[in-house]
Amino acid sequence: MHYSRVTSVNESPSAKDRWTVGELADELGITTRTLRFYESEGLISPERSGSARIYDHRDRARMRLILRGKRFGMSLSEIGEIVGMYDGAASSEKRQLQLLLDRLDDITADLRGRQRDLARTLTEVSEVAEQCRNRLAELA
Repeated sequence: MHYSRVTSVNESPSAKDRWTVGELADELGITTRTLRFYESEGLISPERSGSARIYDHRDRARMRLILRGKRFGMSLSEIGEIVGMYDGAASSEKRQLQLLLDRLDDITADLRGRQRDLARTLTEVSEVAEQCRNRLAELA
């Protein structure tokens, strides 16, 4: 369900400061159900206007952090810890960045390990395929 566009009184067409559930979902490439899920998990807290949810810059920034964390393979609790520090203050930004950097180092190590495993598997698959081709040539 999409709600009408929320605008401030003096908003210019390019100066967006509030989004409806449908607008934010469309902008982020997610479903409205996804937004409601993260709201139910307490990671975002949009304003309410009747039954409509109204998202501000803080909600949008937090959702971008959440989605990035999910792409990086972070758990919901890890994402919650990082997003929970988001308030725009320099001190919390420093803590947030250090926590994120520590987690990114772990993710990088895991991905490099998987990359090595995949390279070994690809080599093995190529060797077996070559053996199959050679045997087929012998049988022909």
